[in-house]
Amino acid sequence: MASNGTPQDNRAPWRVWLGDLIFGLETPLARFYDRFMIVMIVISVICVMLESISSMRQHYGELLRVTEWFFTLIFTLDYLGRLVSARYTRHYALSFYGFIDLISILPSFLSLLFPGAQYLLVVRVMRVLQLFRVFKLTRYLSEANVLGQAFEDSRVKITVFMLTVLTLVLIFGTLMYLIEGPKNGFTSIPTSVYWAVVTISTVGYGDISPHTALGKFVASVAMLFGYGIIAVPTGIVTAGIVQGRQQRQARLCTSCGLDRHDIDALFCKHCGAAL
Repeated sequence: MASNGTPQDNRAPWRVWLGDLIFGLETPLARFYDRFMIVMIVISVICVMLESISSMRQHYGELLRVTEWFFTLIFTLDYLGRLVSARYTRHYALSFYGFIDLISILPSFLSLLFPGAQYLLVVRVMRVLQLFRVFKLTRYLSEANVLGQAFEDSRVKITVFMLTVLTLVLIFGTLMYLIEGPKNGFTSIPTSVYWAVVTISTVGYGDISPHTALGKFVASVAMLFGYGIIAVPTGIVTAGIVQGRQQRQARLCTSCGLDRHDIDALFCKHCGAAL
């Protein structure tokens, strides 16, 4: 423990230098490394997308495989570098981004041992999540806290809403089972509930449809309910976001009259007066 109370860094100098290069943005070399990783991530994701096209796979399959192993090597070295240079290796290895870094390279090596694991290579697209770390976007996502708080504050309303929707689909599904019956495709109540979910959600696959006049009437009512239901969760969350913004921005400075201060602000950002 250092004299100022902060944990002492016991890493070797070369580990500190490597950590500043990989995790930092303070030096030109570190910024260059981050830009290089951004390019590697974007190109690797594009290659994954191109490999899913049969014509591209037939003509350029070998090139795409070589390219994939090149990217696998790059990301493996990056992952090992992060493990070695992290102040707390275990914390990084068990973190969200540590898991993403590992899972982005693991399928390539598994495919060597288990031919059936080849399909796991689609997980490589998760490398795109590394952009959030490379861009350091988490520093600027304070608005995400407002959205998360809105969901937290609205959880009871959303739960009541989902229970209401569940009740409606059970009622509509049971009605359609009684009205249409197995002869028109409504072979059971669960199947009819599936139709109700598809109808109320306005997806409308069309694999099951009513044939009787009464069944079409009930289906029409279910569709109208569906259009009304769509707006409810949006309104709930939007109201929560607005309320959160108002709580965050409504603090008024009695000295200069400026509002829109953060909820945890202690002083006015314009005149410096205490709030």
